Amino acid sequence: MLYYLFTLELRGWAFVAFFLAYIVAVAIAFSAHEFSHALVANWCGDRTAKSLGRMSLNPFKHIDTFGMLSFLFVGFGWAKPVPINPLKFRNYKRGIRLVSSSGVVTNFFLSFAFSAMFYFLAPLLNLNNVFFMFIFYLLMFSTTINLSLAIFNLLPIYPLDGFNFLSSFMRPDNKFVQFMYRYGSIILLIVVVLPIFDLIYEFGIIGLQSLFFKLWGLF
Repeated sequence: MLYYLFTLELRGWAFVAFFLAYIVAVAIAFSAHEFSHALVANWCGDRTAKSLGRMSLNPFKHIDTFGMLSFLFVGFGWAKPVPINPLKFRNYKRGIRLVSSSGVVTNFFLSFAFSAMFYFLAPLLNLNNVFFMFIFYLLMFSTTINLSLAIFNLLPIYPLDGFNFLSSFMRPDNKFVQFMYRYGSIILLIVVVLPIFDLIYEFGIIGLQSLFFKLWGLF
């Protein structure tokens, strides 16, 4: 987040490396998340996203300008949702479950992979070199941002992936489903504004990162 960036004692190229690494890490996490939705939807029979050019890893296909700015300034943002037509799935409920879980699984996998690269490469990087400094920050941010995005999307709040996955096991007239359709956006705003996600970050994300590093330490 920009306000955090300006509290650091970074000057010149170190500031540039830090800032660019953050931007690239966010773009990678969002693009991979949305691409996985489009890819799995296509596998399940819905070619809507593919026909609109969204089955791509190109960040410019997925990044929402206001969502990116929000992420930079307040640490919470969004990408352009991939258009999905569940009625075209060969198996309606299975398709919803696979598509909604694909983004979360992808971000977990990327976080796991970047944590391995950070664990093994970071000690070898000469941080007096601006390129190596960029790589260091990119691996660090990619580990954290992908994990944050995965855990956040697991929340069973409309319109997050966690809700879509859970609601696929319920009837459309289920009271929880109807409540979320009506108030989910408000609840999501409360989660973002109040320090609720800070607790998730401290106990969930930091804990999983530590677990990743302990795992790599066994090798």
